[in-house]
Amino acid sequence: MTWLSDHWLDVLGWGGSALLVYSLLQASLLRLRVLNAIACVVLIVFNWLLDVWPMVGMNLVLVGINAWFIVKMLRERHDETAFEVLEVGPTDEYLRHVLRVHGEDILRFNPGFVHDPSSTQDAFLVQKGDETVGVVLLREEGETANVQLDYVTPRYRDFSPGEFVWRRSGLLAARGVRRVVTPPGMVGAYYDRLGFRREGSSWVLEVAP
Repeated sequence: MTWLSDHWLDVLGWGGSALLVYSLLQASLLRLRVLNAIACVVLIVFNWLLDVWPMVGMNLVLVGINAWFIVKMLRERHDETAFEVLEVGPTDEYLRHVLRVHGEDILRFNPGFVHDPSSTQDAFLVQKGDETVGVVLLREEGETANVQLDYVTPRYRDFSPGEFVWRRSGLLAARGVRRVVTPPGMVGAYYDRLGFRREGSSWVLEVAP
């Protein structure tokens, strides 16, 4: 018999515990909940086999709590009532604060980005309650809006709060914008899910009037 066949129960317990700890290290709320729920299921099986019923009960409750939050998050993912888009000035001090706080993370997904208020016409903060979850900066040239920044904070990276600027809020159409163009080289772009089409190394959205 192999070592694994002799110690599979230990492996199951340690594996579930390691996954539970790993889940708590996730910046993304949705990923945290999913991994935590999986870890709890593993630990339910582990403690069931050992007849440790208090731990079985606790992990059953945790699975239920995680499932409730996961369902809630998925329902809010594209719910326009869950997020609010606030327009701010390009020189707004709170906007500058958000860009400073998330500066290093912003550069991971937008290499070479530098905030220049003189070249930005439109600035939007995407809010969930009192928490800022996204920033969108645009420079308009006629009926075309060039995206300077489309950033989502790590906690909400599994969501698409930027979509409320692109197609839900009506902010662009009200400004006479008919076309949105993203900069080339954006990392982790999600635009294919929002009606954008590829055009060279950029993404383009035709805005309905």
